[in-house]
Amino acid sequence: MTLTPEETAEIQSRLRNLQVEHRDLDEVIARLTVNPPNDQLLIRRLKKRKLYLKDRITQLEGMLVPDIPA
Repeated sequence: MTLTPEETAEIQSRLRNLQVEHRDLDEVIARLTVNPPNDQLLIRRLKKRKLYLKDRITQLEGMLVPDIPA
């Protein structure tokens, strides 16, 4: 399936937003891990969200790669 330029731009925009959120979560998790109070439930939730974002980023990146005939 070939994407229109508008679809490609939309995917790239969503991808950038998810990458920024992923990077921000990484920083927050690192700070919470180092600096008490250590709220393990919050850290687990943030890590779960970060993993979801990573999966979504991978999906969107895959949509931007053109199909190669076998």
